[in-house]
Amino acid sequence: MADIVCLGEVLIDFVSLESGVSLVEAPSFKKAAGGAPANVAVGLARLGHSVGFVGKVGQESFGDFLVNTLADNHVDVSGIARDHNARTMLAFVSLAANGERDFMFYRHPSADMTLTPAEIPEDLVANARIFHYGSISLISEPCRSATLHAVKIAKEHGAMTSYDPNLRLGLWESEKQARQGMLEGMRLADVLKINEEELEFLTGINDLEDGAKSLIDYGVSLVLITLGEKGCYFSSASGQEMVPGNPVQAVDTTGAGDSFVAALLSGLFEQNTLQQPFTVPEASILKGICQFANAAGAITSLSRGAIPSLPTRDLVEEFLAHS
Repeated sequence: MADIVCLGEVLIDFVSLESGVSLVEAPSFKKAAGGAPANVAVGLARLGHSVGFVGKVGQESFGDFLVNTLADNHVDVSGIARDHNARTMLAFVSLAANGERDFMFYRHPSADMTLTPAEIPEDLVANARIFHYGSISLISEPCRSATLHAVKIAKEHGAMTSYDPNLRLGLWESEKQARQGMLEGMRLADVLKINEEELEFLTGINDLEDGAKSLIDYGVSLVLITLGEKGCYFSSASGQEMVPGNPVQAVDTTGAGDSFVAALLSGLFEQNTLQQPFTVPEASILKGICQFANAAGAITSLSRGAIPSLPTRDLVEEFLAHS
């Protein structure tokens, strides 16, 4: 069984091959496997962990491509269901000159949205030491109920729960629904990773310390706020600290946050190997974990596509040695 299990969307990213243009102007695209939880799963596997993925794709060529991509990257795909009616989710991505992105999603509905509670592989989830999920799978039924069902199974069996509420307003019916849905997922999380935009959206606060304290009031044990090339800020009962990043010339930031999460969970897993339930490491240890995670995210932004750009442990350690 896998030590770490990720649940959520897995999709095809079609990334513009030309930076600084809109989707209207983009002349061509690179096909790449993506989806935040799937990126995290592959990132963890590249860092040497035993990882499983739970999700759903179409019974067609794009679904085959995604299942094969995860399997080729040593992710357990036994938890992936197939849908004979809905198609695999697609996303077209244009890149600004600084590597920031603009998304257009095709999911009306897509197969990931049709995952049901009955399709959750309970043994896989129950045996995980860490269970990671996002907010996209909380948008609509039946996937919302499937996600909450899986998280509750993980918690009942003592797993650490990790949550990354990616803000994609275009996928929700309204800002109000997005905020309510994203906060609902947070109430089951031990570890929360968000960025500055998501912090202000969820709390109405842009101060890092005050915003993190507000989120901890939901019952989260550890809050990580990513700040792009500036690094990240962490807050827990063991301390709070800003950890500087690794400025690079970003080509495509797609997957950089997911790479950060994978490296973060890798570090937390290694610190909690013999401990259950999950305990937050001391601040000095968290700082080292965050330095490693910042580096992983920076490396991922240096080339196009998420999964193709996720680094190995050796690559991160080499990057840090020369930073």
